[in-house]
Amino acid sequence: MLHIYCPYCGEHREQNEFHPKGQAHILRPQDPENCSDEAWGDYLFYRDNPRGIHHEMWVHATGCRKFFNVTRHTVSYEILETYKMGEQPQVTAQSQSTGGEK
Repeated sequence: MLHIYCPYCGEHREQNEFHPKGQAHILRPQDPENCSDEAWGDYLFYRDNPRGIHHEMWVHATGCRKFFNVTRHTVSYEILETYKMGEQPQVTAQSQSTGGEK
């Protein structure tokens, strides 16, 4: 069982209190009314599925009920960091490949 740190509650809790909600940092088109059908479809349905470092949005469903982001390694399932909505990740695929921090 994973233990996930909630950045809002400030404590590690069991994974069954949380639910993944998909890829983090998806930018909504700035002008959806004039967006092409193809671009709107890409925004709604297509997500990255990398092997390695991935940023995901999660919710603390049975705790504070707030959304936050998780940086997770998709091969090992290791959670590398959690951070509040609106913040940027410290761990990225690029920082891991160069062996240093961002």
